[in-house]
Amino acid sequence: MASGNPLFDDLQSKPEAIDPPQNDIMDCEFVNDPTQAAIKPNVAVSSSVRELLECPVCLNAMYPPIHQCSNGHTLCSGCKPRVHNRCPTCRHELGNIRCLALEKVAASLELPCKYQSFGCIGIYPYYSKLKHESQCSYRPYSCPYAGSECTVIGDIPYLVSHLKDDHKVDMHNGCTFNHRYVKSNPHEVENATWMLTVFSCFGQYFCLHFEAFQLGISPVYIAFLRFMGDDDEAKNYSYSLEVGGNGRKMIWQGVPRSIRDSHRKVRDSFDGLIIQRNMALFFSGGDRKELKLRVTGRIWKEQ
Repeated sequence: MASGNPLFDDLQSKPEAIDPPQNDIMDCEFVNDPTQAAIKPNVAVSSSVRELLECPVCLNAMYPPIHQCSNGHTLCSGCKPRVHNRCPTCRHELGNIRCLALEKVAASLELPCKYQSFGCIGIYPYYSKLKHESQCSYRPYSCPYAGSECTVIGDIPYLVSHLKDDHKVDMHNGCTFNHRYVKSNPHEVENATWMLTVFSCFGQYFCLHFEAFQLGISPVYIAFLRFMGDDDEAKNYSYSLEVGGNGRKMIWQGVPRSIRDSHRKVRDSFDGLIIQRNMALFFSGGDRKELKLRVTGRIWKEQ
């Protein structure tokens, strides 16, 4: 049955595999090199073609296998199970028809990175664009503030201003710190998160986190540092944390984690100074009913 649309006239119901052409894919290592980007012309893609490649259900770009109904309406493979084998446009049964023509059209396209407005100048074949964007060094960062579901994204200067103005975060200059964390009743703060502190050091920004959480059945406190930048830059730095009292102390040394890793991911990997609550109360002195912890530390750049 003809679809009435010449683009879909060569559709086949057989499950023929369409692989993106291997010889046309630009290697991602040339992501942001202007000399490399100049090699590939910026191919203009009309909005109508982009709309054809947009799934009507999730509104995301479609990748093989692209499915269609007998009337030529398409949708992505991820959404097909969600619509119970019924076309979301005309309600006809979907069956197992592959839209081979549209898959071939997609393979011929080259598109700019979606982070172009953030500075990426690369042009990529349609089928390698998604992989590039998942690794693009220009992709924005999520707000690193803990204890809230903040959805703000942006580059580092923007996030620093956002943390200062909107979250009222303490901002400090220098590579050493001496912080005191106090709670009048530590038995009521199993999941408490203290205010984030941001340090400007070596021309970079670092976030100091301190909070209480449950490690199995044991209540603990954890302190750790995150780097406001990518992981490859974070590895150029190290930091130490020290906490103690009553003639005892604990010391942690590590590498700050990039804010590409969420605060929860870092915490749940136990990548920081972990203090059992009983030990924290011992360090606090007194009658062990009040938490009074002093955490000191420093940041340095590896040679």
